[in-house]
Amino acid sequence: MSEPAAPAPGKASELQTRIIVGVLLIAAAVLAEYFGGAFLWILVILMALGIMSEWAGLTGRRKNRLLAMYALSVPLAIMSPWAAGPSFLALGMIMGAAMFVAVFDQSLKLAAGVFYAGLPALAIVFIREIDNGILILFWTLVLVWATDIGAYFAGRAIGGPKLAPQVSPNKTWAGLIGGVALTAAVSFVLHVYWDLPFHLVLLSIPLAVLAQMGDLFESWLKRKAGAKDSGTIFPGHGGVMDRLDGLIPVAPVVALITLGENLAALS
Repeated sequence: MSEPAAPAPGKASELQTRIIVGVLLIAAAVLAEYFGGAFLWILVILMALGIMSEWAGLTGRRKNRLLAMYALSVPLAIMSPWAAGPSFLALGMIMGAAMFVAVFDQSLKLAAGVFYAGLPALAIVFIREIDNGILILFWTLVLVWATDIGAYFAGRAIGGPKLAPQVSPNKTWAGLIGGVALTAAVSFVLHVYWDLPFHLVLLSIPLAVLAQMGDLFESWLKRKAGAKDSGTIFPGHGGVMDRLDGLIPVAPVVALITLGENLAALS
């Protein structure tokens, strides 16, 4: 999420819309995460297909957009509670879908989108299924939200040197530091009151930076495509990628961390 400039008085209603839609999206994510199973899987499907569609538009491969979405739907179906679930089979199917799209489209751009959309989807479902997964996934979501919120308010209040002016003119170093600070604070609260492992509190700092890098990457894609937003599905927020740009790189990394910890515990 970029750090927009302070809204003018005439844009108060737009800010109101942005807040309302943002709250509704967070509520939907938290409810799906809490109930898990089919609820989370359906939300993940919508997320992944939305990302795939927008990726095709931003990379200039719109003509084969539906093909890529159909190909991605196969591993997404495998992740369902009634199939193999978040397994290595699903990971293999994502790789296979990407290879199929690359051959058919004769370009790696669209195939890269299969990974960009599919890996975070697999990671989210996987994290929810592990021991203590409801807390770990909640922490994953919260750290991305806290990074966005902290960066937004610190960037507006402090300003200062730009983080990457050629990519995202509104993002500042103050925003990055504010996002990291708020993420660390929220993670510590989860440690104190909900027993989040302390090493994850420490990991929240580099993960907050990674979330910001995901934001910058999406800003770079939009700048190359000459687009203000990745889509228009969410009033005041843009597209699916605009909402999930930080979660897209963070979720797979958290999944790898938890996978490594589980394998270490078994050895």
